[in-house]
Amino acid sequence: MLALSRKKDEAIVINNDIEITIIEIKGEQVKIGITAPKSVPVYRKEVYMQIKQSNEEAADIADIAKINNLL
Repeated sequence: MLALSRKKDEAIVINNDIEITIIEIKGEQVKIGITAPKSVPVYRKEVYMQIKQSNEEAADIADIAKINNLL
């Protein structure tokens, strides 16, 4: 993991087309802005993990259905 220090209104650039800017700092909370191409999905980690789990569950159900069709 790369750890960087940034101040308000400072940014980092990832892969020439994603920019993360520090918008606001209040106590222990940091508000960031992300500029990325529409083709790049951006999720909060907890939402990403829910999506991933749902996809895995759907894949498991699909696999069971395929097995049942073979029998």
